[in-house]
Amino acid sequence: MASEDSFLVLVHHRGSIKRKTRSGVKFTDKDPLCIIVSPTTSYDALVSSVLEKLGLEGVKRVKKFFYRIPTTVLHDTVKYDCFTIGSDEDLQVGGSNRNANTIATVAGSSSRPAVASSSVPVYEPPIQPVASPSFVVDLSSNVGDVVRYGEHLPTEVQCPTPAGVWKGLFDDQDDDDVEPDMIADDSGDDLGATDPRRATGQTAGFGARDTEGSAGMTEFQVGQQFQDKDEALLSVKTYSIRRGVQYKVVESDYRRYVGKCFEFGNGCTWLIRLSLRQRKGIWEVKRYNGPHTYLATSISSDHRSLDYHVIATFIMPMVRAYASVNIKVLLNATAAHFGFRPTYRRIWMAKQKAVAVIYGDWDESYNELPWWVLGVQLTMPGTVAVLKTCPVRVGGQLDESHAYFHRLFWTFPPCIEAFRHCKPLVSIDGTHLYGKYGGTLLVAIAQDGNSNILPVAFALVEGENAESWSFFLSHLRQHVTPQPGLLVISDRHNGIKAALEAPDGGWLPPATYRAFCIRHVAGNFALTFKGKDDRRLLVNAAYAKTEVEFDYWFDILRSENPAMCDWANRIEYSLWTQYCDEGRRFGHMTINISECVNSILKGVRNLPVCSLAKATYGRLAELFVRKGREAEAQMGTGQQFSQFLVKCIEANLKTARCFTVTVYDRDNSEYTVAETTPTGSFSLGTYRVSLGSQTCDCGYFQALHFPCPHALACCAYSRLTWEPYVHQVYRLSFVFGVYQMGFTPPIPEGFWPPYGGPTVIPDPNMRRAKEGHPRSTRIRTNSWNHCQAGLPPSM
Repeated sequence: MASEDSFLVLVHHRGSIKRKTRSGVKFTDKDPLCIIVSPTTSYDALVSSVLEKLGLEGVKRVKKFFYRIPTTVLHDTVKYDCFTIGSDEDLQVGGSNRNANTIATVAGSSSRPAVASSSVPVYEPPIQPVASPSFVVDLSSNVGDVVRYGEHLPTEVQCPTPAGVWKGLFDDQDDDDVEPDMIADDSGDDLGATDPRRATGQTAGFGARDTEGSAGMTEFQVGQQFQDKDEALLSVKTYSIRRGVQYKVVESDYRRYVGKCFEFGNGCTWLIRLSLRQRKGIWEVKRYNGPHTYLATSISSDHRSLDYHVIATFIMPMVRAYASVNIKVLLNATAAHFGFRPTYRRIWMAKQKAVAVIYGDWDESYNELPWWVLGVQLTMPGTVAVLKTCPVRVGGQLDESHAYFHRLFWTFPPCIEAFRHCKPLVSIDGTHLYGKYGGTLLVAIAQDGNSNILPVAFALVEGENAESWSFFLSHLRQHVTPQPGLLVISDRHNGIKAALEAPDGGWLPPATYRAFCIRHVAGNFALTFKGKDDRRLLVNAAYAKTEVEFDYWFDILRSENPAMCDWANRIEYSLWTQYCDEGRRFGHMTINISECVNSILKGVRNLPVCSLAKATYGRLAELFVRKGREAEAQMGTGQQFSQFLVKCIEANLKTARCFTVTVYDRDNSEYTVAETTPTGSFSLGTYRVSLGSQTCDCGYFQALHFPCPHALACCAYSRLTWEPYVHQVYRLSFVFGVYQMGFTPPIPEGFWPPYGGPTVIPDPNMRRAKEGHPRSTRIRTNSWNHCQAGLPPSM
């Protein structure tokens, strides 16, 4: 490991090794090297290290080393002096100056003189492009399968990744990444668009090396050819960025492109002319004057040629492997790779372009939805998909050939069948979409007896309001959750309240009941009362399973501030407390939307709408196969109950050893249980247990629907098995029933039924605003630990 006095030298090899190919001249320069120089390193040792890593000992010679020291720092530029390293003393001086940008340039004996670059790029080890699997595989990849970047580095590069580039790449960033309300090119140039599909790794000669992360310092050659104009422009832009110089477009049309250095006629003669060869349909360099013959005295933090088309090409592998990659991560990676730091908005636009290339155009995706509905219904008969559109009017006249997308509800037959074997409760919530158009994804989430969550219904709507929630909940009730006595867990949104209380909605008691997510209640509470300890007291009161325990925590809260109790009393107790829910929650106090998004729907919010819908099919198909195999394997070993229940029973059995049991009614199996050793922070001391009615004074038995420690002690005392007192949802046969019905492989799009309706287009009102910087409206709270088995968070 390098000492604190060591410093990093970036070595750019300027010796060009040319290889002729059918498409032109291929430059095979080595990538930049990273060499750690210690205070004892000599100049000769540094030279030997460079030549050894390049594999050119005895073939090439080192012509020049130099480093730059900043002398003046302005608001967006840096001026510096350039000094040559030619001896051990010079090397020590360069290393001792910690403000120096230490750059080493190596020239072979056969190469042209080194020209100092006008920029000091930050080096990042080149990233090998991730192999792109098929669309379905991308969307249905295993939750635990993480694609790691930077694992395939060249053997000669052994330096760390720049700080902050990859940090947090695979963390939960869905809620922390604020997406800007802007889709417009802010590059300020007229160089034209570059299609990343054709640019990545396909440019002949110079461009191909640049897009793969090389130093990009080779020169163009007359006769060099490109597949199309976009490919040629990418090479010119990348060359300009790598050199740190600016150029202007003199002429650009469908058959000719001419660019000149900004200092042309003022000390520089750099010029490039490309033309279309119509017979072959390729672009060719017809004239080239290079390299640049002027040395800039300052560097800028941004580059005009680093537009979002170029950035989209660079970030394509990252977006392909991880569609929800954070904008800040892409920004840091771009800055480290090119040496310039573009704006946040430009990175966001580049990401949207990359997503469109990989997953389909944002606008065309809306028109694909009707075809997808027909295709998925043909693939899986019984699939429910309800598409709502709005009429389009042009100049006051109805345009019957087009229709605005309004809402879409969908669910699949395996999800409908799965809910019949899940706990009789459903969590509902919405999450915002990221991309060119806004909107909200509404999700209904169920939970099996092994504490696994799975989405069972979806809807794409314009936002969370009474109409959109009514649309979603009416179809959810009709097609997925018709069971009586169902519990709905949600936040306190007025739109949900209005939809659930509608007389004809089917969600009124006793058909269904409603409960609030305690996480949202605590978040609302924190808006008025800022103390974290006070919020914990409120949460503990909510998790209390008995009225006595609830009063215990509530009295402490009242002693802190009576106004906090008055705030909580304005909410009906049955909506937010566990002891008043009559066991309908099964111990679940939150809606689990964040877990669902992170484990199953990761990244779908960043996709175009049709790709999002396809992703739900692929992700759920993979989930059903994986969880079904797990349940089947456990049943094959003779197990009868889920792993979640087994762990809870084992923990309760350990506690049950500290009790003294007394029988009061042998026929009705009624007991009293006295604690001989305190088992928790709150204790009644003595508890009444009724195995016949499956109740206990601790509230645990009736709240979670399996024996509490006191009930297990009574079973052991009477030599009874505890298995009959467990709710059937915890049995492995029920868990396996959740995933027993699998998905059918999707029918290829070419075999989908024809669609003869109007062209579906996005509502222009849903387009993100073109002005203003994005601002987060999300309420920031501390991390929340969701509790299993209904246990409250730790104090």
